[in-house]
Amino acid sequence: MSTTEANTRAVIAALIQEEALPKDFAGPALRFLAPLADQLAQRHQETDKTLVVGISGAQGTGKSTLAKCLARLLDARQGLRALCLSLDDFYLTKTRRQHLAQHSHPMLAVRGVPGTHDVALAVEILQRLCEAGATTLTAIPTFDKAVDDRLPAQRWPCFRGRPDVVLFEGWCVGARAVADTELVVPCNDLERERDAQGRWRHYVNSQLRDIYPALFAAIEVLLLLQAPDWDAVYRWRLLQEDKLRHRCAEEGRDSHGVMDAAQIARFIQYYERVTRQCLRDLPAVADYLLPLDEDHRILGMHARCTTK
Repeated sequence: MSTTEANTRAVIAALIQEEALPKDFAGPALRFLAPLADQLAQRHQETDKTLVVGISGAQGTGKSTLAKCLARLLDARQGLRALCLSLDDFYLTKTRRQHLAQHSHPMLAVRGVPGTHDVALAVEILQRLCEAGATTLTAIPTFDKAVDDRLPAQRWPCFRGRPDVVLFEGWCVGARAVADTELVVPCNDLERERDAQGRWRHYVNSQLRDIYPALFAAIEVLLLLQAPDWDAVYRWRLLQEDKLRHRCAEEGRDSHGVMDAAQIARFIQYYERVTRQCLRDLPAVADYLLPLDEDHRILGMHARCTTK
């Protein structure tokens, strides 16, 4: 076994232990993710500029785990520095969302949908990272879901230098606006009860049409973790919240913002419309498609067009 392969196996084994992943994660990681890391490294080496990789997928699909795995594989196999960046960390502060709720629509107080992110800040941070010098320090925003608010800037971690690769993950990364005619009929009880006139969903769609393209334009390669269906999203999101609750208990942190099963069932209805759009539309435009089975296992890696 070569040193590279030994390092690859060690990286995957460590990640399985740290993230409490099933042991059979190792097989798909070796078959699909190690070659994917090599292909991303090749894309970076063609320009020697920071490569921005988008990782999209419904809630609970394992985007942050995939980002961590790819970052470590890029280091172990190619000696590249990768930074994991989450769209979730760019949620608007609670104060700003409350302002939106008062002046645009009450449902915008709830984080999640397009329109509740600080897109200008995300664009600014990506630009800083891509233009950074060897000793530049870039502060990375951090959102604490346990208290539903962004941490003060003095508590943001800093990244030194310019990353070779940025792995930018988020549930609606790459999402696109739809025709207004698709917004007429409510898609769930939440929309029927709280958005009968459609103002909220039209606001979200207008954000995807007018604001988010500036952010998504920075993405050079789009990866999609494809959930099998909408029902799986609820089950996986429930598991995600349980992990957050346990992590807060272990760290002695406030967990009053962690949701129970009923709250999650209601909460994900905010995401349902755009998630279904992504499940339908993104497989045709993603550069790499990673379909998942009901147990979160990666079933394959399908390369689409990998050049822009």
